[in-house]
Amino acid sequence: MTTFKDLGLSDKTLNALEKKGFETPTPIQELTIPLLLEGTKDVIGKAQTGTGKTACFALPIIENISAKNKEVQAIILAPTRELALQVSKEIESLQGDRKLHVLAIYGGASMRDQINALKRGVQIVVGTPGRVMDLMKRGRLDLSYVSYAVLDEADEMLNMGFVDDIKEILSKTSRDKHTLFFSATMPKEILKIAKTFMNDYEIVSVKSTNETTNLTKQMYYNIKPKDRMEALHRIIDITDEFHGIVFCKTRLMVDEVTHKLISSNYEAAALHGDISQGQREKILGSFRRKKVKVLVATDVAARGIDVNDLTHVINFSLPQSPESYVHRIGRTGRAGKEGIAITFLIPSEKRKLRFIERIVKQELPKGTLPTIQEVLELKKKALKAKLNTILDDEHTKKYDDIAAALLKDHTPEKAVAALLKYIFKSEIEPSKYHDVAKVSGKRERGFERGRGGKSQHDRGGRSRSGRQVGRKGGRSSRERRAESRSHLQRDFKPRKRVGRSEGGSRDRKKPSRFAQDSDSRRSKKGSSKEKRKDKHRVSQGKSRRKRF
Repeated sequence: MTTFKDLGLSDKTLNALEKKGFETPTPIQELTIPLLLEGTKDVIGKAQTGTGKTACFALPIIENISAKNKEVQAIILAPTRELALQVSKEIESLQGDRKLHVLAIYGGASMRDQINALKRGVQIVVGTPGRVMDLMKRGRLDLSYVSYAVLDEADEMLNMGFVDDIKEILSKTSRDKHTLFFSATMPKEILKIAKTFMNDYEIVSVKSTNETTNLTKQMYYNIKPKDRMEALHRIIDITDEFHGIVFCKTRLMVDEVTHKLISSNYEAAALHGDISQGQREKILGSFRRKKVKVLVATDVAARGIDVNDLTHVINFSLPQSPESYVHRIGRTGRAGKEGIAITFLIPSEKRKLRFIERIVKQELPKGTLPTIQEVLELKKKALKAKLNTILDDEHTKKYDDIAAALLKDHTPEKAVAALLKYIFKSEIEPSKYHDVAKVSGKRERGFERGRGGKSQHDRGGRSRSGRQVGRKGGRSSRERRAESRSHLQRDFKPRKRVGRSEGGSRDRKKPSRFAQDSDSRRSKKGSSKEKRKDKHRVSQGKSRRKRF
């Protein structure tokens, strides 16, 4: 078995690792640390989240940079504020007795404090691309002395649109530096950046495994979109001490789900990119202390959250990629504790789930949503357990006189029931829940065939003769339209136009000036009899217009 000592690390680093309880390196650490200590090649490391990627680049950097040099010698880019903070704290804990200064820089925090820290001297900067760019443009962050440049969660930064910022930042560093990319996936854009900014590099890949999910029980519920909140309520209510993350696809969905949970008296909070940094830190602190039981978050906002005792991860909507699915469910079932990962599968996402199953090489079992009656029975048991705990408490004596007064006028059952209703209110009211529509477990024909989710039966198929056949008696859509037109023609009776014979001129067009001029020219050439007729016609028209 390989140890950290076998990798070539110094005694100071080994002592720091021993204090943290690290004994043997992970596969990705075993492959990358010797390469980086030698310093002969740049590295692209591909491995899942939770495999110890931070130590892969942190340990060689700690070993090779100087604490006496006050310039920035290592720049580490991370996609989110939380991850930047997590990485900086991890590096500080790994340096042991060394006196390296590590600074996390990110938006939402005081820029003046960050500038003052840089003035005092910082060896390692961990930051988000946006704030790093801001400090560089202000002339407060000099990267010309950098000997290590690291992209952590490189694929996520590309997904967030930081490509141009990354290129600009790397262009301001020395060509002699060591460049390290760490990513869960390997998109083509990463390789393009590597060819531009790396020297001789090696791709180190660790096969994707389900090691992070061994302790996680996975399942999915077939459900309609409108019933997802009801399903979430039931899962929370049947779980003793629920503590989990609900993943949503968009910020708007996060806000909507959180609002509905809070309105239903659940201890919930939202986490996404629009939340200020100060508020995010408060929310995460409350979540770690379990004052917030349900954290509703987007994938990006959840990066860097390190909580080991989550009971549940719930996919309110499926992620875009299998890697993101593994990242999500890997947040439960940690530190030897079992967890549950539940996916709400709506009809339009069935094919996406099948694709995820093929990639992770694991078929998810279909779960059955607990019924309203099952939820109520479990809640009653939980209430009884709480009451038994209170009955064993000696501090209930101060309520003895109230209890005695109640029992004089009411039976014990009636008195206790009234107290339960007062304390727990609508906790076990069936009206708190609603029925959930059944969804077929089989794939829908429309979903299989595509085209907007409509099946061939919905769109109209083709008969053996090749003619388009619809749903109404086998007639084609052309025949139905023709029949519809014939009905309209039969039922519609046009209004008679009002002519001169009926004493009106509403439908007659008013003669144009040109027509009047031509008539006058013709009258000059004609006989006197024709002139009289023209005058009579004009005068008659004028009299009719006056009447109308």
